Amino acid sequence: MDKIQSMQVFVRVAELSNFTRAAESLNMPKGSVSRLVQQLETQLSARLLHRSTRRVQLTQDGQVFYARCKELLANMDELENMFHTHPATLSGRLRVDMSVAMARDLVLPRLGEFLNRYPAIEIELSSTDHRVDVVREGFDCVVRVGTLKDSGLIARPLGHFTIVNCASPAYLQRYGTPDHPDQLAQHAMVHYEQTLGARTSGFEYLDGKTLHIVKTGGAVTVNSTETYSTACIAGLGIIQVPLIGVSEDLASGRLVQILRPFVPPPMPVSLVYPHRLNLSRRAKAFMDWMSEIAQPYLK
Repeated sequence: MDKIQSMQVFVRVAELSNFTRAAESLNMPKGSVSRLVQQLETQLSARLLHRSTRRVQLTQDGQVFYARCKELLANMDELENMFHTHPATLSGRLRVDMSVAMARDLVLPRLGEFLNRYPAIEIELSSTDHRVDVVREGFDCVVRVGTLKDSGLIARPLGHFTIVNCASPAYLQRYGTPDHPDQLAQHAMVHYEQTLGARTSGFEYLDGKTLHIVKTGGAVTVNSTETYSTACIAGLGIIQVPLIGVSEDLASGRLVQILRPFVPPPMPVSLVYPHRLNLSRRAKAFMDWMSEIAQPYLK
């Protein structure tokens, strides 16, 4: 049995939670994929996967083995490519995650540039607004906007996004344009919470070094950055959002910037990844490119 191939197959099954999809992505028969994983379990005398008709999940032993496989395969990839310096020699699959707005407004419009520069790299781009498990879900790196929690991961700060206050022309025509946060008691905000049911904070602005929070009304709470701006365009309330995410809406007149002197602190932007020593060259190339294209929007 080819142990390296078996580990590669196992990692793919674990990441896709499905034998059929793993086989398709590896261009292998499903029976071969299943047989390699079974042989691996037999050799290890451990059950690595819980199998059902709909889903495959890692066992506790499988989670530990998956993490070690990822490290070993990353090290082998680095060893094979350590003497190759030309961009065309970088190859393999890269798994990254970022918010829907970040993918839509910054990365996807220019991703072709990266793929032209590194034609042998394949990218799996996850776009969600919930926090993924970087290690367990097998991500090479993720883009995080906001203050980072101490997770034991490695963070590479990129800078800070400028935050703006926005409303739609229809909303301002109906409720008027506020000149000061003290007037917001009569206004509505579209609230954003990653976990629905959590308490919303209100309108935030920085006065010198003091952060103020003004309670406002607002009947709508969303958990998606995409629906956040869409709800604002629909006239459902005021939002506070990174400028990069609404620059086109402001330019087109779909949104109007308000309360310019009263904005929240800039939001930190970071690239987060599991292990500095095991960072593949393709992951480093992607992070360098992300830093390059994000700079015009950062403070």
